[in-house]
Amino acid sequence: MLQRLDPDTLKLLIGIFALLSVASIIGWLLHLRTRGKDGESATTVANLNARIRSWWVMCSVFGVATLSGPKPNIAMFALMSFLAMREFLTITPTRRADHVGLFVGFFVLLPLQYYFIAIGWYGMFSIFLPVYGFLFIPSAAALAGDASDFLARTSRTQWGLMICVYCVSHAPALLTLNVPGYTGNGKLLFYLLCVVQLSDVFQYVWGKLLGKHKLAPHISPSKTVEGLVGGIVSATAVGAGLYWATPFSPWQAAAMAFMVCILGFLGGLVMSAIKRDRRVKDWGSLIEGHGGMMDRIDSVCFAAPVFFHVTRYFFAV
Repeated sequence: MLQRLDPDTLKLLIGIFALLSVASIIGWLLHLRTRGKDGESATTVANLNARIRSWWVMCSVFGVATLSGPKPNIAMFALMSFLAMREFLTITPTRRADHVGLFVGFFVLLPLQYYFIAIGWYGMFSIFLPVYGFLFIPSAAALAGDASDFLARTSRTQWGLMICVYCVSHAPALLTLNVPGYTGNGKLLFYLLCVVQLSDVFQYVWGKLLGKHKLAPHISPSKTVEGLVGGIVSATAVGAGLYWATPFSPWQAAAMAFMVCILGFLGGLVMSAIKRDRRVKDWGSLIEGHGGMMDRIDSVCFAAPVFFHVTRYFFAV
C-alpha cells in the first residue's frame, strides 16, 4: 500500500528523476559522438551510460520503497546488506568450521538487526552486533574445533557483519528517528544517500576532467586529489542547498554534508584497500557499470552510522 508523500519528499524524488533524465540525454549525445570509435573516450562514455541505466533502476527501487513506507525501505536495506555480505565473504577464504557462524550471521543475526530497527528498539539495535554478534562468531568457530588461521577467519566474518550489516543498517534507521516532521517520511535517508552518492559521482567527474595527482595509487588508482576536492566541494554545496528538506539550517546542512562526504570517501578507500588485498577489481557484477552491491554502498558504510548518531544526538527529541 502506497503512503501519501509530503510535498518536500515529492520534490526530492521529482528532482532526482529530472536529473537522471538530463544525464540520460547527455549520455545519449555523447554516445552519438563516439559511436563507431575506439579508444578511452568511447569506453568512458559506454561506462557512463551503463552507470546511468543502473541509476535509473536503483532510484526507481528506492522511489517505490519510499512510496511504500518505512517497513519496505527497511526490508530493501536488509536485502542490500545480505547481498553485500555475500560479496564480502565470497572473496575471503573460509573453512568448514566457519559455516555455522556464517549461517547464523546471514539468517539470524542479519534479520534480527533489521527487525530491531523496524520495531524502533534503538537500545538493542545499537549494541546487538557489536556485542552479541561479535561474541558469537568466534565462539561458534572455536566450538567447531578448528584453530587453523583462527584469528584471521573470525575477524573477516566479524568485519563482514559490522560493515555490511551493522553500519549499513544505520541508513534505514534514520526512518525511525523522532525528529518532528521527519519521522518515517524518508527525507533524512534521502538526504544522506543523495549527498554521499553525488559525492562519488562528482569525484569521478572532476577526476576525469582535472585529475592529475594520484591520491592513493596503490589502493585506488583512479582517485585523484583534484577529484576528491571537487567532489567534496560540489556535494557539500548540494547538501547545503537541500537544507529546506532537512531539520538543519543552511550552515548545519553544509557541515553535515561535508562530514558525510569525508566519511564516504574514507569508506570507499577502506573497501578499495580490502579489494586490493584480495586482488579483485570489483566486489561483484550485480549492477551494470558499478560492479557489485558493495561497490555501490561502500561509501554509505562509514557515512551512515555517524550521520545517524549526530542527527539523533542534536536534532531528535
